[in-house]
Amino acid sequence: MLIGVPKETKNHEYRVGVTPAGVRALRLAGHTVRVQSGAAESIGFPDEAYASVGANIVPTAADVYACPLVVKVKEPQADELALLQEGQTLFCYLHLAADAELTAQLVQRKIIGIAYETVEESGLLPLLMPMSEVAGRIATQVGANSLHIANGGRGVLLGGVPGTAPGRVLIIGAGTVGTHAAQMALGLGADVILLDTNLMRLRHLDEVFGGRIGTRYSEPHTIEELAREADLLIGSVLIPGKRAPKLLSRDIIRNMKKGSVLVDVAIDQGGCAETSRPTTHSEPTYVEEGVVHYCVTNIPAACARTSTQALTNATLPFLLQLASQGTVQALSNSAALRKGLNLYRGHVTQSNVADDLGYPYLPPEQAAQA
Repeated sequence: MLIGVPKETKNHEYRVGVTPAGVRALRLAGHTVRVQSGAAESIGFPDEAYASVGANIVPTAADVYACPLVVKVKEPQADELALLQEGQTLFCYLHLAADAELTAQLVQRKIIGIAYETVEESGLLPLLMPMSEVAGRIATQVGANSLHIANGGRGVLLGGVPGTAPGRVLIIGAGTVGTHAAQMALGLGADVILLDTNLMRLRHLDEVFGGRIGTRYSEPHTIEELAREADLLIGSVLIPGKRAPKLLSRDIIRNMKKGSVLVDVAIDQGGCAETSRPTTHSEPTYVEEGVVHYCVTNIPAACARTSTQALTNATLPFLLQLASQGTVQALSNSAALRKGLNLYRGHVTQSNVADDLGYPYLPPEQAAQA
């Protein structure tokens, strides 16, 4: 199969869909890979590294989007939409529930969209997990930095020093993002509380962390109470494919300490705070209701080399399936890929996306047989 790997065009997005090692694996499986020139130059994978393992280096995005299978990282940007072709398979993060306009454009173009964030295997999200690990760790780092006076924060050092109290970190959501954010915050010496509705998960993490973090059941009263005392609040709630629930009302944000920080990792799915709006790595923060908001929609791109390596380790086996079997046969054979199928030739095939955006729902099993 002919596979295209474009250079990402989202603001400060330096990740790439396939590394040279991935190209080598695809070539050994008999596939042809086109890589846009400069696609990963900034993270230490020059064109020469791709060419040395058999990639065809092409000058433009149009050359890449002429391929029947395109693998990338982030959702298509405005300059890429016009290049998409009917029936083309797009394998990347999509986050459609938070972007009605993008969904409409992709439905209109009748592409086949397999979203990393909803591929599910054995109850896990293997293509979302590595970026959630990175995003959770970065969330604590950028939150600590945003607390600096120079960055609009209230001047709290998360770990404190002898004779002072440590900063208080509240994390809503004890999944992969929340767990890794808690690990980083604990390492800095912060006072950490983790909220979730899954008591078994909280019991497990209490055991993992040896009782060094606080755990509370997540419900509105508790969120409101603990948010008032937090120096750093990290929102990491996730319902696969669905818009994030608005757990943080404007009133809750207004009653937080002035100069405290909200890092809304759920912003890819619309954000978990009423005051959240997407930001970029160029302008990552804004202040609303006296609280510094960090709502970057591609947080892992800040550490793009590590993120690319972690992501492609997870995506390559699925990419090989798609390339070797063809999209339709791979979807028929793989329940995990069917879970990832969000769009199929003008139909919405992910139930939460269809529900949130008001589209008729076509079960992926039926789409794969079409």
